[in-house]
Amino acid sequence: MQFSLELISKIEKAIQNHQFELIEQYFDQINDADIAKLLGDLSLSEQVTLVEHLPNAAYILEFLSLDQQLKIAEHLPKQNLIQVLSQMHSDDQTDLFKYLPYSLQQSIYTELSPEIQQQIQHLAKYPEESAGAIMSSDYVAVPPDLNISQAIEHIRKSAKNRETVYLIYVVDPHNRLLGVASLREMILADPHQNMTEVMRTDLIVGDVNEDQESIVEKLHYYDFIALPIVDQQQRLVGIVTYDDAMDIATEEATEDFLKSSAVTSSPKMSIKTAPIHYLYKKRVFWLVILVFGSLLSGFGIAHFEDIIAKNIVLVFFLPLLVGSGGNAGSQSATLMVRALATGDVHLKDWLYLIGRESLVGLCLGGTMAIAVSILGYFRGDAMVALVLALSMMGIVLMGCLIGMSLPFILNRLRLDPASASAPLVTSICDATGVIVYLCIASIIL
Repeated sequence: MQFSLELISKIEKAIQNHQFELIEQYFDQINDADIAKLLGDLSLSEQVTLVEHLPNAAYILEFLSLDQQLKIAEHLPKQNLIQVLSQMHSDDQTDLFKYLPYSLQQSIYTELSPEIQQQIQHLAKYPEESAGAIMSSDYVAVPPDLNISQAIEHIRKSAKNRETVYLIYVVDPHNRLLGVASLREMILADPHQNMTEVMRTDLIVGDVNEDQESIVEKLHYYDFIALPIVDQQQRLVGIVTYDDAMDIATEEATEDFLKSSAVTSSPKMSIKTAPIHYLYKKRVFWLVILVFGSLLSGFGIAHFEDIIAKNIVLVFFLPLLVGSGGNAGSQSATLMVRALATGDVHLKDWLYLIGRESLVGLCLGGTMAIAVSILGYFRGDAMVALVLALSMMGIVLMGCLIGMSLPFILNRLRLDPASASAPLVTSICDATGVIVYLCIASIIL
């Protein structure tokens, strides 16, 4: 949603004049997510002032990135920060608290309610990128001995601040998960039926230590609104909701995209506001590694100095050929990384895909060979054209196979296939392309 400059100007003026009731009137017809977006058009001091005075500030903050939340939180008065944290949903609350400066954490922790302290301790103990780290404790649970009428009354009393009430979990006195029922099923059921008669026991759950990507895949595959998370004793410890899964999917896609460009990933940091030294640190490692990788091409050229000296025309086509191999390899790597990430292909499919990629590589190389051989004939002679045609086919084929195989190899080594970045594939293809080209040239010429 785009906001007019007139509205933004009115809000800025109202903030300056402390007319917060007027601002609430402006916001009455605007969704919380859109209000969060509007905050981005205001200065940091204006954002902080609004958060101090808006009654639903906690819910608006949840629509902001963690980076933006932190900036506002660090400038809020202590009591306002405590109030905002107390009103946030448990997962967002814990995420924000974990990333606050340590001194600020110590300052506010003892003033939070015992219930919130317990929530933060419970959720903060799980490893990053696990189900436990992204789950929420704002679920609704009922005991199995209630009938539908009693269960709905129980929900009415206990579910006021819960994140979702669409799914109701049935747990025993030890909080072990017995079943789940949708609110729709409960409303349509006979009020005198017992919860055990309505609940479903064919449960799909996530383990608290399970990787967050696996949790997202389950939610997507089963098309659930929320997924219950259990520990080793099958006790219900939290839920992961569909909106949180969408956020995780976005983060994972961003992370894979950064890795594919050989950038150390950190999706929580905004490129717009990240410090220069941070951006430098995230990019310098792979660039330095790839510099030394590119030396392999230089060694290949040095080894064939004599053939190059006798046929100087070969130099003219060198960037064209090795570049084509790198491009083909990058395409194949991108396709395979995405296919592995979505589960479209698996490690057992490698040999089958090798055959298919070989045919694709030969077709691509053959088409490009025709084009480059024509250039080679006019620039040199028929023999140069033959060298270029054979080299192009060999280099593109090699590039396709390298690009396709590298993600599988990394996956086999239990490394992230997304680390098969375009620059890495290009560097390998460049080195092999130089050797293939000059070997063929030395044999024919």
